[in-house]
Parts: sequence; C-alpha cells; structure tokens
Amino acid sequence: MMNKRMPLTKDDTIGAMIDHPAFRGFGRLLLPWNDRLDLDLPLSRIARLLPYHSHVDVDTVVQALNRMIDATDAGDTIFYDIYPEKAKAKDAEKRQTGLFWFRGKVGAPFAVIAPGGGFAYVGAVHEGFPYAMKIADRGYHAFVLRYRLGNRKATEDMAAAIDFIEEHADEWGMDRQNYSLWGSSAGARVVANISANDLKAYGGQAGIRPRAVVMAYTGHAGYSENDAPTFSIVGEQDYIADPDIMCRRAQKMSGLGIPVAFKVIPGLGHGFGLGTGTKAEGWIDEAVRFWERQSE
Repeated sequence: MMNKRMPLTKDDTIGAMIDHPAFRGFGRLLLPWNDRLDLDLPLSRIARLLPYHSHVDVDTVVQALNRMIDATDAGDTIFYDIYPEKAKAKDAEKRQTGLFWFRGKVGAPFAVIAPGGGFAYVGAVHEGFPYAMKIADRGYHAFVLRYRLGNRKATEDMAAAIDFIEEHADEWGMDRQNYSLWGSSAGARVVANISANDLKAYGGQAGIRPRAVVMAYTGHAGYSENDAPTFSIVGEQDYIADPDIMCRRAQKMSGLGIPVAFKVIPGLGHGFGLGTGTKAEGWIDEAVRFWERQSE
C-alpha cells in the first residue's frame, strides 16, 4: 500500500499546492495563469487569481484538489499529456496543455470539461475540477482540459483531447459512444465550436459526435443544425454573457429540432461555477440528467 500523502488545506500556499508530491511534473498546470505564480498566496485567497469569476468556494476548490491527491494515493494516474514530445518541442505553448482525469465506473461514458477565463487564463480550480468531482460522483468519467489561450488554439486542444480519450477508451474501460462536452464562459465557446463542426475542422479526427453539450454563461450566439443537444445556464445579472442572447440561441436551436434546456438563475452574475450557496447550486446534477436523457 502506498503511503498516504498529506491533504491540502485552505491555509496552504499556492507554492505548496504546485509542489505537492501528487502533482509532481504538472503542478503549475493547476493554476489559472501561465505567468502569475503568486507562490505565497494562500489557497483561501485563490479567488484573487480568477478576476472573471464569482462565488469561488474555497472549501470546494480544496476538496477537489484533495480528491486528486487521494486518487494518486490509490495508484491512479490523474494527468495525461495530449501531445507527444515532438509536437511540444515544435510549439512550446503545447507544454501548457493536458488532461486531468476524475475516474467514474467501469463502462461509463465520459465528460470533457473546458473551464473559462476569457482566454486570459484557465479557471480549472473553480469550474473544472469541482465540476469533474460532481460528475464523477454520479459514476461518470470526467476530464478537465488545460488548454492554450485563444479560441482557435483552445478548440484545437479540445479536438486533440477527444481524440486522445477515444484512442484509450477501450483500454480505460469507458463508453466511447455517449460522451458529453462541458464548458463555461470562454470554455463554452470551445465546446460550441466542437458541437457545430466536425473535429477535422480543428485538426482532429472525424470521430464520434458528442451526445450532449453543457454550456454555462457564454455570449456565443452561433448555432447550426449539426449542434448536439444543449443544456445552457446563465445568471440573470450577467453583464458579460447576455442572458437574452443565450435564450434566443436556445430558442433557435429548438426550432431546428435540437433538444435544449435553458436556465436563468435569479440574482447571479458571471462565473458562478457550481454556484455553491446560491440558487444555482445543484445545476450540475440537472445537466447530468439532461445528458442521460440524450443517451436513452
């Protein structure tokens, strides 16, 4: 049996997090920013690194990080490179990418999550790892994508991630046919790009289409008849992602016969993540049920 590693607490620093033995070799990819380390900042103040986000629940952030630590204690690999070394040598930015895996039940389908951050940073600690933890609690495999900054690059990374998972799905014992894509804010634009297009448009293979897409608080207005069934959620007071734009998109997609669900949460603004302690709390479970209905 492996020795159990010490869990993190909200009093630990960012430096202690990235240097934790469980995260050796990829600890910096847990952080939102590539160029802001803030090593002495305690986890209790991590919201300072997430300027486009709100309702950052530190206890949830720490719980998700400790879930990953527990997984490594159990002997699981939690981080995977999506690009070979040759590709990373050619494009150094690809060293800022990868997949974090929260395991579900054998034979279950998987979700791939693209956090937001306005393509300035990747807010995985708030709307990546906590989402994955909740999805895995329902028995599904959940992957959090650390992507390059920029809409096109991030979408190419998502296509590469889907290809990587599909390549290993049989080996890992997961359902390749019924996967879902999840994105928040900028990340929602990434999954919308994949939903509307063949993966080949972003350098991927022409693989299996997502069974469902979940999009939180994005101003993305585009849609097509190719879009997957889509669950969308936004705060009523979101001044970054206009709720009216999201509503009209859902209505137009429904008019094409695409299954949709659309929720507006009273009193909330942008970037609420799980919405812990707000009227949005529990929306992840609703989105999972929407995904499940598309697989029936």
